[in-house]
Amino acid sequence: MNRQLPPLYALRAFEAAARHCSFTRAADELSITQSAVSRHVRTLEEHFACRLFERRGRTLQLTESARMLLPGLRDGFDALARACGSLQAEDATLRLKAPSTLTMRWLLARLSRFRLQYSDIEVQLTSAWMDVDKVDFLHEPFDCAVLLGSGDFPEDWESVELFGEWLIPVCAPEAVDAGPWDVPRLQGAELLHPTPDRRDWRQWLQAMDLLEQVPLKGGQVFDTLELGMIAAARGYGVSIGDLVMVAEDVEQGRLGLPWPTAVPSGSSYYLVWPKARRGQERFRRLRDFLLAEVAAMRLPHVARIA
Repeated sequence: MNRQLPPLYALRAFEAAARHCSFTRAADELSITQSAVSRHVRTLEEHFACRLFERRGRTLQLTESARMLLPGLRDGFDALARACGSLQAEDATLRLKAPSTLTMRWLLARLSRFRLQYSDIEVQLTSAWMDVDKVDFLHEPFDCAVLLGSGDFPEDWESVELFGEWLIPVCAPEAVDAGPWDVPRLQGAELLHPTPDRRDWRQWLQAMDLLEQVPLKGGQVFDTLELGMIAAARGYGVSIGDLVMVAEDVEQGRLGLPWPTAVPSGSSYYLVWPKARRGQERFRRLRDFLLAEVAAMRLPHVARIA
């Protein structure tokens, strides 16, 4: 495609001047003279046949044309910076994105041990709330990610399944000690929903053939498994948790399992990264380490319904 674009240096000078609303500060940022910034802006104005700046007293203001041009240029230069950064990134650094509940409940402890074993690899972890787990390696500053999904990833990604998600009811330990749980007790309990669409409870009840007997209406609604499990531990009701995420709290007596039967959600946690990204050995080390951690996990003894 033959793109009829003005000179890149002129676009860069305009973007800096528009961002600062100052030729002087743009010149300082770009390490050129103020007159050079002015010439570059004039080059753009001649190219587009319109004015880009207006002076009102001592104030520099963008014209309507400049306001239309600026967002696209800003996004373009950000994309260029990310593209160049992916090649300039040190092979010893891994920028990892992961969902917030997984980070707090499982990943942080494992990464601490990973750093002790591989002191030559720095892991920069970003925890993010994601309604649907996703990562955009072209536009986000990450080298790899742990995502909850079905395993249907782009062909240019490497992926490895870490563990499946198994849903199980959780509550305060005292609620388990108070006596056995049966259908009438579950019917009278306050259900805590860790997803706004109540899908986790719906999946568990459906797998247990209890969907018609236990009402889904009512109860506090949260937007993460973490909040639901915290509320359950504090005695506000019964939530749905993930078997791996609750394992440590159950073992240490901070959470109870009122109905010790787990059902699969159909999703799993995967470690993913681009096949073309530099330093593939870093990813393989992290992959092997996390898989070894998964193999060493001690999970509560519960029934599992496939």
